[in-house]
Amino acid sequence: MSDRFGPQAARLAGQASALFGWSPPLFWGATPAELAALCTALAPPAGEGIDRAALNSLLERDRND
Repeated sequence: MSDRFGPQAARLAGQASALFGWSPPLFWGATPAELAALCTALAPPAGEGIDRAALNSLLERDRND
């Protein structure tokens, strides 16, 4: 294992366990496409979020509470 692959793979395996409940054998048996599909399913759709005006409004409301 290279110095770059090992730590990154261990981190990703831990994240897959925490987020998806995957055991190490399940992680190592999965394809990159399967892992990517789960990550994509959890990501918010593009364009969904708040704009700066909405963020400022929330911040101002929080300050006044």
